[in-house]
Amino acid sequence: MEIAMEKNANDIVTLARAQDRYTTLEYIAAIFDDFMEFHGDRYFGDDLAVVGGVATLENKPVTVVGIQKGRNLPENIERNFGAPHPEGYRKALRLMKQAEKFGRPVVTFINTAGAYCGIEAEERGEGEAIARNLIEMSDLSVPIIAIIVGEGGSGGALALAVADEVWMLEHTIYAVLSPEGFASILWKDGSRAKEAAELMKITATELKELTIIDRVIPEEMNGEALEQPKINRMIQKALISKFSELSQLDIDMLLEKRYQRFRKY
Repeated sequence: MEIAMEKNANDIVTLARAQDRYTTLEYIAAIFDDFMEFHGDRYFGDDLAVVGGVATLENKPVTVVGIQKGRNLPENIERNFGAPHPEGYRKALRLMKQAEKFGRPVVTFINTAGAYCGIEAEERGEGEAIARNLIEMSDLSVPIIAIIVGEGGSGGALALAVADEVWMLEHTIYAVLSPEGFASILWKDGSRAKEAAELMKITATELKELTIIDRVIPEEMNGEALEQPKINRMIQKALISKFSELSQLDIDMLLEKRYQRFRKY
């Protein structure tokens, strides 16, 4: 992936959507050991747009959940282009409640333009599934770190991002809707998406300044793209350090800090 020296918001939107970005499963394989994937929500089925299971980080068990996009058309069709159905969010919640039961910290990886908006998703309760995740994650009695690794779009992203800290890779976005949707609503002209991207404050740097997120993971240094293994090691070290810090807090303080993090918005 070629990286320009100076990037505007629209450039970062393009990079966030690039097909050669690392996927959730690739991050899990690179950062964690002993990953065992779990399937199904125990209500309806198994949504392949959401993956998750148990792994180890520095020999300590963690629960890992993320939204999985494909690298090509067949993979994207299988993964529904990273647009989860209700059963995907319910699978994620099942795994997070399991993590709470066994005292495992939770890591989520987010890369979605938004939850699937087809009629079958609505019939199976998409809105309720997302809302349930928000309320359950707000009170989950184990540390949670959410990492945006591509697009962080709308409630589909927020459903995995009610966390003690939210991190973004440098060339990712996090927004209530896409620039195209913003332009269509505000100006009735989706072709003004580039202009919308500049107004929306959706890049990692902008959101860090607004204290919406807590950390930006660099993807370049001195104008040169960092190698992916180096990015992976940075994420791994940061997770180990932050979980060590969060594990020192008692449950009441952990939940109060999480509550205040979102109240200050």
